[in-house]
Amino acid sequence: MEQPKVANASRIIASLNSLSLGKMEAIGDKLDEVRKACLELEETDLADRLGQARGALLRGDVKTYRKRVESVISRLGHRR
Repeated sequence: MEQPKVANASRIIASLNSLSLGKMEAIGDKLDEVRKACLELEETDLADRLGQARGALLRGDVKTYRKRVESVISRLGHRR
């Protein structure tokens, strides 16, 4: 049985909120995992933002990284 989108969105938000600590490689892996979950929910715009966040992280652009992640969290929160 398929889980409702609300449960998946809540799980994605929890994953994104836990990204503040850890090695950059581990954070990048988690971003990829969450991006894939967004694609499974057909949230391509959010998946694109997470891709942008990962790119910013790799460039060391912390400001853009945080803005992209926070925008995804906000949008998912409104869609629950």
